[in-house]
Amino acid sequence: MKEKEENVLNRKFLEGMEKISPFELKNKLIDMADESIRKSTHIMLNAGRGNPNWISTVPREAFFLLSNFGIEECKRVMDLPEDIAGIPEKEGIASRFEAFLKKNENEAGAGLLKNSYNYMLMEHAVDPDSPVHEWAEGVIGDQYPAPDRILKYTEIIVQDYLAQEMCDNDPPPGKYDLFATEGGTAAMCYIFDSLQENYLLNKGDRIALMVPTFTPYIEIPELKRYSFDIIQIHADQMTRDGYHTWQYNEEEIDKLRDPDVKALFVINPSNPPSYTLSPKAVKQIVDIVKKNNPNLMIITDDVYGTFIPHFRSLMADLPRNTLCVYSFSKYFGATGWRTAVIALHEDNIYDKQLSRLTQEQKVSLARRYGSLGFNPENMKLIDRMVADSRQVALNHTAGLSLPQQTQMSLFALYALLNKKDVYKEKMHEIIHSRLCALWENTGFTLLKDPLRAGYYAEIDMLIWTEKFYGKEFVNFLKGHFDPLDVVFRLANETSIVLLNGGGFGGPEWSIRASLANLNESDYIVIGKAIREILEEYAREWQSSEGSQKSRKKSTKK
Repeated sequence: MKEKEENVLNRKFLEGMEKISPFELKNKLIDMADESIRKSTHIMLNAGRGNPNWISTVPREAFFLLSNFGIEECKRVMDLPEDIAGIPEKEGIASRFEAFLKKNENEAGAGLLKNSYNYMLMEHAVDPDSPVHEWAEGVIGDQYPAPDRILKYTEIIVQDYLAQEMCDNDPPPGKYDLFATEGGTAAMCYIFDSLQENYLLNKGDRIALMVPTFTPYIEIPELKRYSFDIIQIHADQMTRDGYHTWQYNEEEIDKLRDPDVKALFVINPSNPPSYTLSPKAVKQIVDIVKKNNPNLMIITDDVYGTFIPHFRSLMADLPRNTLCVYSFSKYFGATGWRTAVIALHEDNIYDKQLSRLTQEQKVSLARRYGSLGFNPENMKLIDRMVADSRQVALNHTAGLSLPQQTQMSLFALYALLNKKDVYKEKMHEIIHSRLCALWENTGFTLLKDPLRAGYYAEIDMLIWTEKFYGKEFVNFLKGHFDPLDVVFRLANETSIVLLNGGGFGGPEWSIRASLANLNESDYIVIGKAIREILEEYAREWQSSEGSQKSRKKSTKK
């Protein structure tokens, strides 16, 4: 390597880099990859973030066609030459919508709009004007969200979607209350804030994280305002042959039996390993809640659930204990839309615990939410989240924007009406093909596993160094290099950006690649580059061993 590269990759520098988030580290790696491009004919391949390089077309086509209907409705009310129109009127809007669909039946998206309309009439027996008026106003965005938590028909549609996708069409009795949020990241922030504001989690309380996990779940609890006592539940289960299963041993999950553990945070399927919880693990968690820790608050982030056939969330098996976060961003290629929901069952332990707070705490919360009604003590937690999301005083302007909610409804309706699941099957095929392309070109063994989502790949380099070269080589690697050396070499030498798995609470020497944002041919290149880096380390080790033998021979002489 050239002198500049040697300075960049010195161990002191890399040890300093271990302290920052992988997503901040990514920016440094991109800079290095850019520099590498300028020095060579490489093309930068950034597999660091999980933004997909696909989109779902039909729900968007339906949205754009619906926009035309919305504009027609506005101009029908008022159409001034100065480009000013009115707002949609509810009376008779369904019949006008039917006429619009007939007139535009051959336009892209018309089929989904027609089937969505019929779905609401047949499955939910709604007054025809009501959902159509919500859609017309929604696509135009002429009102504040009302209800602020989520629009009435959007909630009905997304409830159906979650029952299908998160509960494998077998939801528990009762219904889930939903809060539409600006993506899963906003949902995370609202949950952390409201749990603390309402004394359900207090500074210094013990919480559990199932790791590896999305880095913010590690970083947020450590912030000064929370300072939670964090225990980690490690996915350290291995096969007899020494391969990761990315599942949890019973001893790890048993940490939840301690009633001092107030909350469990889990991503299911996981990020970065990308595996769903095994039925055995789910059964154990259910048993622990029922027998040992009935008030355990479970916060599950299930954004990748749609990449597992017949996925079943903890919200289905432990509805009273579980706050579920679901985002539409990955499955529909919609990270820019910022559409997600928080789901909380109407019968839940969170509201029960609010009723058990001390009188002093109840008085404090009555002051906090007192401007919102006569009986603030009766507010559900999910409604408090809505208020907290706007610092309470701005509750009257809370809620996800109407166009976002409309597009979210169309995403959900598309999945509900796509009974043959051709979209889902193709999604799984795309991800699996990329995963195989990556692993086959590393030369590593990819075990068959029905619990693997495959949206990401986490590769533990120490596992493969030992498989190929033995334990002595592992010791050499650990003794002479920093775990971040792998991702920096990849960026510096091949213009490939991957993230360090250690930053996600995974094995220090693991690397994380997104399988969503590049083409299959790119993962062939990445796989070969990973293998070349490993062989590069091996050559350095072999050279070092040779020099040691030479020194021993000269000493004997």
